Amino acid sequence: MASTNSSSGTDVPPVLPSIPLSPEPARRPGEESIGALVRNVTTHVSSLIRSEVELAKAEVSSEVRKGLQGSVFFITALVIALFSLFFFFFAVAEALALVFNRPVAFAITFGIMLVVAGLAGLLGYRRVRKIRKPERTITSLKESAQVFSGLGGEAPELNGRQATGAR
Repeated sequence: MASTNSSSGTDVPPVLPSIPLSPEPARRPGEESIGALVRNVTTHVSSLIRSEVELAKAEVSSEVRKGLQGSVFFITALVIALFSLFFFFFAVAEALALVFNRPVAFAITFGIMLVVAGLAGLLGYRRVRKIRKPERTITSLKESAQVFSGLGGEAPELNGRQATGAR
């Protein structure tokens, strides 16, 4: 900041960074140039988009935080349920021990557990095997890249249709 006294001893107002260096002519609303109007519009649209993005980020991060907090309880419940399975299978083995010899009962329980694990693994493998790459997205991205690379000239032909045409 500049001092409030100059070398001549007269009072000098402090320097403010918001004061323009050159005076802008005052114009009536109807006299603004097209360039000034376009600049104003782009500035306002840009600030509006930034505000919308910030709002969306704030809302999404808040909701994600709630989801993460809720998922901690689901994970806790899942861990307790998994540890409880040990006692369930132990009880099944003890119940079978009433009919069979105790080692045989535990072997039967172990076999049942292996069969269930094998079935779950097989179902998971079959489900994962069906996963395919996103062909439509890849094609769309390639078409978009061709369109943007051809912006200097005419729109390129894409798979028998114009890039500017409807899909």
